[in-house]
Amino acid sequence: MTLALFDLDHTLLSADSDYHWGQFLVSRGLVDTEQYAQANHQFYQQYKAGTLDIHEYFAFSMRAVSEQDMATARAWHRDYMQAFVLPYLGQPARDLVEKHRALGHTLVIITATNSFVTAPIAAEFGVENLLAIEPVIENGRYTNRIAGVPSFREGKVTRLQQWLQGRNETLEGSWFYSDSHNDLPLLELVDHPVAVDPDEQLLARAQQQGWPVISLNAWLAEAPRTPAAPAP
Repeated sequence: MTLALFDLDHTLLSADSDYHWGQFLVSRGLVDTEQYAQANHQFYQQYKAGTLDIHEYFAFSMRAVSEQDMATARAWHRDYMQAFVLPYLGQPARDLVEKHRALGHTLVIITATNSFVTAPIAAEFGVENLLAIEPVIENGRYTNRIAGVPSFREGKVTRLQQWLQGRNETLEGSWFYSDSHNDLPLLELVDHPVAVDPDEQLLARAQQQGWPVISLNAWLAEAPRTPAAPAP
């Protein structure tokens, strides 16, 4: 079957779920607010610049979760979904997913954000296949260490190849939608790369290669603001 691969942050979701998780923790007073907010912003700038150390950021982003039992962490996430995620799920992204579903394609969300944050978001889209950064779990708790290969930059290619092993799937005819130059290794591998509201580096590559450039996030500028949700 044909694969339809989707990045999540600033692609299907009109925000960055990892960054917003940090903002959620700050807004609820669950972390040292000023220091944590500053570090969260710095890591986000590193991601956009292509200089992020994914292990360092993962340790930072999952630290508060690792200090809680799973029931507490998941209760936090339910609050986060309502206030910091659902306001950024736009109809254009939902329609794109449904278009590929109607075509009988195998739907996969592949993201550099961890599965604790993203699994409920993938479920909101009705996408069962999620390739995300996986936390090590010990003694029934999440840790802030990464299990296996992180699905970040070239790691997305590795994780996808691992996932394909033993499955009746190939990359023939495959699609991949992303906003970020960090995803160029996978965009250059698929048959149908699509740049979605791309950053400057990805836009330049897309124009050079003749890749389609689309927007899934323009709706957000016209949407009424939800008081609990921050600006993306």
